Amino acid sequence: MKSLTIGRLAKQAGVNLETVRFYERRGLLPRPPRSESGYRMFPADAARRLRFIRRAQELGFSLTEIGELLSLRVSRRTTSADIRTRAEAKIADVEAKINSLESMKKTLRKLTRVCDGCAPLAKCPILESLDREDA
Repeated sequence: MKSLTIGRLAKQAGVNLETVRFYERRGLLPRPPRSESGYRMFPADAARRLRFIRRAQELGFSLTEIGELLSLRVSRRTTSADIRTRAEAKIADVEAKINSLESMKKTLRKLTRVCDGCAPLAKCPILESLDREDA
């Protein structure tokens, strides 16, 4: 199996060098052996692992959750149902975030409707709403 320098690995995985270093520090990417000249020499499958991490992040998984997925992936006791359960939990998280964002949007729309943009700053209904103690 061919080894990759950090630069080649980053290029193959579509990430930058600092991302590789960051994932390595976080334990998501195993520390590779070094060549005699001190270069990190990553196994070829490290690019696949980096792509997995990047795609999982795009789907909203946290780095902790990604670490758990990577661990589950290599465990002999893990089933597809275990992974599905994690994905369903992520769906619930996403739905909660959507609901929260919708609520924020509704409140901001309400505030902008009552603000004509002409009042003195001291009487701005948006700022007054943000400053209220009962909010």
